[in-house]
Amino acid sequence: MSDRFELFLTCPKGLEGLLIEEAVGLGLEDAREHTSAVRGMATMETAYRLCLWSRLANRVLLVLKRFPMKDAEDLYHGVLDVEWQDHMLSDGTLAVEFSGHGSGIDNTHFGALKVKDAIVDKLRTPQGDRPSIDKLNPDLRIHLRLDRGEAILSLDLSGHSLHQRGYRLQQGAAPLKENLAAAILIRSGWPRIAAEGGALADPMCGVGTFLVEAGMIAADMAPNLRREQWGFTAWLGHVPALWKKLHEEAVERAAAGLARPPLWIRGYEADPRLIQPGRNNVERAGLSEWIKIYQGEVATFEPRPDQNQKGLVICNPPYGERLGDEASLLYLYQNLGERLRQACLNWEAAVFTGAPDLGKRMGIRSHKQYSFWNGALPCKLLLIKVLPDQFVTGERRTPEQRQAEREQAAYDQAPNEPQERKFNKNGNPIKPTPAPAPVIEQPRLSEGGQMFANRLQKNLKAMGKWVKREGIDCYRVYDADMPEYAMAIDLYHDWVHVQEYAAPKSIDPEKASARMFDALAAIPQALNVDKSRVVVKRRERQSGTKQYERQAAQGKFNEVSEGGVKLLVNLTDYLDTGLFLDHRPMRMRIQKEAAGKRFLNLFCYTATASVHAAKGGARSTTSVDLSKTYLDWARRNLSLNGFSDKNRLEQGDVMAWLENCREEYDLIFIDPPTFSNSKRMEGIFDVQRDQVQLIDLAMARLASGGVLYFSNNFRKFQLEENLAERYAVEEISAQTIDPDFARNTKIHRAWKITAR
Repeated sequence: MSDRFELFLTCPKGLEGLLIEEAVGLGLEDAREHTSAVRGMATMETAYRLCLWSRLANRVLLVLKRFPMKDAEDLYHGVLDVEWQDHMLSDGTLAVEFSGHGSGIDNTHFGALKVKDAIVDKLRTPQGDRPSIDKLNPDLRIHLRLDRGEAILSLDLSGHSLHQRGYRLQQGAAPLKENLAAAILIRSGWPRIAAEGGALADPMCGVGTFLVEAGMIAADMAPNLRREQWGFTAWLGHVPALWKKLHEEAVERAAAGLARPPLWIRGYEADPRLIQPGRNNVERAGLSEWIKIYQGEVATFEPRPDQNQKGLVICNPPYGERLGDEASLLYLYQNLGERLRQACLNWEAAVFTGAPDLGKRMGIRSHKQYSFWNGALPCKLLLIKVLPDQFVTGERRTPEQRQAEREQAAYDQAPNEPQERKFNKNGNPIKPTPAPAPVIEQPRLSEGGQMFANRLQKNLKAMGKWVKREGIDCYRVYDADMPEYAMAIDLYHDWVHVQEYAAPKSIDPEKASARMFDALAAIPQALNVDKSRVVVKRRERQSGTKQYERQAAQGKFNEVSEGGVKLLVNLTDYLDTGLFLDHRPMRMRIQKEAAGKRFLNLFCYTATASVHAAKGGARSTTSVDLSKTYLDWARRNLSLNGFSDKNRLEQGDVMAWLENCREEYDLIFIDPPTFSNSKRMEGIFDVQRDQVQLIDLAMARLASGGVLYFSNNFRKFQLEENLAERYAVEEISAQTIDPDFARNTKIHRAWKITAR
């Protein structure tokens, strides 16, 4: 074989520029950049060195042959012509990977099969010995890449992908591949910072991938030093003496690096379940003396190796994949920005994110940005020098303040230098005036965010007197007043419940997302609530019972008050909270009219109207619903107010229950869903279609002189005219709308129905 070989180094998309620099530094010649790969010429020694030392490559492929191919037969014969007996034994194991298409091959499995057949046919012996397939740990891993009619046949020297260093046996929910983590560290300037003795901290370290990769760079450890199985181990062209020499050199370099005083490398992770797996990964990498991992929240992050030392803060915050993540992620990024400004002045920072819009919400400017790919997800690396002038502030600082900040920063960088002493005319030393501490300012709202905050505060002020007078604890403060900010915002005591309406397809998703983030940034300031008490959901057009399906499983209930009763709401687990705020006037009406009456609540949901009826002195209440979950909730609402006797809860299909009911009621409330196809009921309920049957069945149970209230939220609902021929029907919708829903009078319609 030749002394020089053509090599292909593969890598994740976006790392090509970094990889070519690394590969040339390790000895690759005539290097050229390709998509997700670098190509060049190298000796066997360089090929081994690349396997051992490349922090960025996925695979090191040694090209065995290039040949043109027009069809599958050309492929077979081109592979067959290789002297495979120089590469593997006839009874060895083999794995084949095929990429590309064309020349009559559109199926990679078929292409790999043709390559395998050619190798097996070449090595089959008269005694019947032949290579077998082992996809996990083969003696030889062959790769064929088809590119515009040319076949490139290669031997994979690396075996398993080089990003699998061997230390990370345990990982979190969204792991960052080791070679991508190394690339981010290199782009962030960590090799320079480490060489200067700088520190490194990761406030969201997960299982410690950034920490371990940073430790290996700082300690001059070859990333694949501990790997035992290689793609060349059983290759007949392998030169063990040469490999042994390079491996021993790497062992000596690692020992020398680890013998130096360790750098300060620390990780902090909020999830206690990841602490021990992270520490285990650090130990397997041999870096326990260099790296420490602690449990800690971003809100309390503060890297303090000592007063003099500076370094790099690096992290990969979550991007958000579930509906409702927006608020928590926005505030997470804001907290990160606040901690950088307050605890990391004069450090460098690197934030790797798949949500650049969230990165902009940190309130601190990046001086450089780099594009990467995390799998198929486009990401940005934001590089930040945490200096006072980098802050995106809400107020302008005076030149004197800025100068004071610069002087303080300079003093912080060299606090041990002797200070020149000054004396007054009497010879007494003048005590120096300390420079004022840096002014830490909150990131300002965008123009749209400020406009949104102004509207919230205006609404809050307008409803203030009414809320105080009526003793209302929870109410709607905003309902898509500004069309570009399409959401409903409800206050539940000191919690905020945000429902984002899905934007029409005509709206640019990026603009809709940016406006959502503007609004979320404004809400805590405008409503004076803690960020952790903002819950966000997305409300889209629902079908069936989807609106009642569980969204989460936190099981957290908050107690609120209304009209002298206490009610339980759950702001996280379902799209609705257990309390329909728009029906507040109807509940209060029922409370005033219920004294001494038998009350029936159909489609009762969490039975809030029944609680009000009981509070108003109802002789008895009966609440009917199909859902056991909501009836359990109803039971808790009743018990919370001391009501249990004479308050029945019935589980069942309302229509079927009414048909079997023989009791009479003086006051009936019906608030049916628009549509229901629950598995627990026969057929499908449609309020427009089934209203007459429903009202007729209910009126049959209404006692003489009784009142039935019928309400629903279907925007297109029309009450059947023939009902007015049999009953006295009065629409009372306007009387059941409180000031907080005055901007949305179509939120529901309601009727009072009595016997003629």
